[in-house]
Amino acid sequence: MRLRVEFTTEPFDLDEAPAHALVAREVLAAAELDAVDVGPFGNTAEGGSGAVLTAVDTLLRRALDAGATRISLQVNVVGEGDGK
Repeated sequence: MRLRVEFTTEPFDLDEAPAHALVAREVLAAAELDAVDVGPFGNTAEGGSGAVLTAVDTLLRRALDAGATRISLQVNVVGEGDGK
């Protein structure tokens, strides 16, 4: 099964990326994911279910430890039937 995760971490800082956002990027870069898109207001990553779920667990723990006060997260199953 393939999964796509979309998430944002808060609080936002438009002048400089906060520590929790940098940690989230580090987690995604280190994970065994097929596709990663990091942006200023949202991030997406896609891969096998094991890799995505492991990355989400690590991301939640590390981003909260780094000062995130809110993490909005959505996980979708993707595959042959959805045009991806």
